[in-house]
Amino acid sequence: MPASILEEVDHLLGAAVTRDLSTRLSCPSCGSAHVAQMLGDNGGISYVCTACGHSWS
Repeated sequence: MPASILEEVDHLLGAAVTRDLSTRLSCPSCGSAHVAQMLGDNGGISYVCTACGHSWS
């Protein structure tokens, strides 16, 4: 069992990343690698940083 909820979140986020480390996205605002893909309003792909909340496409 994880020692904290932050460790569990880090574990889940790490498991969700399926990209090769050389092409891993990072947030242009804070530099975090905790980036999630989302389906955009027009059907395109957009991204959101789960660390700072910044979103971009």
